[in-house]
Amino acid sequence: MKKPIYITDLDHTFLRTDQSISDFSANVWNKKTKNAILSVATARSFQKSHDFLAALHLEAPMILLDGAMIVTPQKKLIELKLINKALADAVIYEGSSFGIYPFVIALKDMELNEAFLVPAQCNDHQNGVLQNYKNDPRMRVCKKIQAMEMNLKIVYFGDYQTLKPLTEHLQKTFCNELEYKLSPEKYSDGYFLTVLHPEGDKAHALQKIADYMGRNTHEITVFGDSINDIGMFRLAGTSVAVANALDEVKAVADIILPHSNDEDAVAKYLDSLH
Repeated sequence: MKKPIYITDLDHTFLRTDQSISDFSANVWNKKTKNAILSVATARSFQKSHDFLAALHLEAPMILLDGAMIVTPQKKLIELKLINKALADAVIYEGSSFGIYPFVIALKDMELNEAFLVPAQCNDHQNGVLQNYKNDPRMRVCKKIQAMEMNLKIVYFGDYQTLKPLTEHLQKTFCNELEYKLSPEKYSDGYFLTVLHPEGDKAHALQKIADYMGRNTHEITVFGDSINDIGMFRLAGTSVAVANALDEVKAVADIILPHSNDEDAVAKYLDSLH
């Protein structure tokens, strides 16, 4: 009999709002891995995800950086969807006319060493995000921010009034050359716009994982809360939204849990299964 597959988002889904994993959630996860396959689909990078998941048994491939990278916990690369330098620099240039510069998450080499490029002048929303990255060795402050050769994603943080027209402008300018996701930033009162390779999202990554494991996406249960989970929800056999998920996510979910991420929603659901 094939093992069931469960793939969960991290922030505001499996992680608590303080970015911790409770002992209960860790224990349920580790117990469940004896007869199921568990993994994550997150906007986080390899290093950040690895840090969060250090206490968990994890053997299955992970969907990282919104789907731009699929990699095993042992750092074996399965899939990489990059934005080339010329296109990424063009995005940065177009955004500059809106008075905003992005963060750029890139690879320095094929050993998967990451670079986190930050503009020298940041807005209040960006500064708020950077509070969680103090002393991060990947961070590089750039007087004039430019893309690298291997760019995983470009991320703007700001208010809706700035990012909504920027999103529309980038969509009109670059069309289907890129993927654009505008979402509320739940750690603050702002918004963030993520720009990705057009196949660098969680839905494409979920299909790739299913193919890699010799399984069908209909055999996979996924958990999430935000805009970048919607494509994955539509593709998976069972989609589960936590109680604190955005309304747009709940609208496409098969199951809406009665508990939030701060109430160990995913772990309680997994613990209820037999």
